[in-house]
Amino acid sequence: MTSSELWGPESAERYDSEETEMTSAAVLGATVDFLADLAGDGRALEFAIGTGRVGVPLRERGVPVTGIELSEHMAAVLHRKVDEETLPVVLGDMATTVVPGEFSLVYLVYNTISNLLTQEEQVECFRNAARHLRPGGRFVIELGVPPLRFLPPGQVAVPFDVSERHLGFDTIDPVEQLLVSHHFTRDGEDGRYRREASRHRYAWPAELDLMARIAGLQLERRVADWDGSPFTQDSPKHVSVWRKPR
Repeated sequence: MTSSELWGPESAERYDSEETEMTSAAVLGATVDFLADLAGDGRALEFAIGTGRVGVPLRERGVPVTGIELSEHMAAVLHRKVDEETLPVVLGDMATTVVPGEFSLVYLVYNTISNLLTQEEQVECFRNAARHLRPGGRFVIELGVPPLRFLPPGQVAVPFDVSERHLGFDTIDPVEQLLVSHHFTRDGEDGRYRREASRHRYAWPAELDLMARIAGLQLERRVADWDGSPFTQDSPKHVSVWRKPR
């Protein structure tokens, strides 16, 4: 059993409409360019493909894409956009589920590796990526840098969004490396807010590099975003690329 929390039907139906920034042309254009360049003339496998936010436009770019997704409800939303034959999705968790064939690219975007709540499962996710990659293939992860620099002594919460329709903050347990994202979203005009929370295990870039080494992968590149900007000590996230030796 995976430790990942399962997205239900209501969350799946709301997902695209609530992630308008992440589905914008500016974000998706750079993301798809980056991934398509790495895939080359090979196939791509997306772990936790969700509603196809990235997988569908990457397939439209001409890259054959297969997905692994834990939630059948998220996969159902994806297959309203594109059929199963065009973009097949295997239901299962990203740490252990195996699909046929070899891939030039395996990728995992938008902090999703943190949905695996134990270090052991995150290591198995790297091993699963390596299992699917052909020699010379790449594994790509997009992940936020833990926001611990924003925590003064005695404080356990960090706000990440304060807007008209949404309040969001993270509470952090640095001993267990667990982060809980709290969301208060205003649904209607009556002033009521919907409360949701999700758990995540955060990991530093250096810890991910060790996981990659355990899986037989080598760090090739780390940048601050899909546009290739340099990763620095002030970067709030990173896009990292590991390569399977030939």
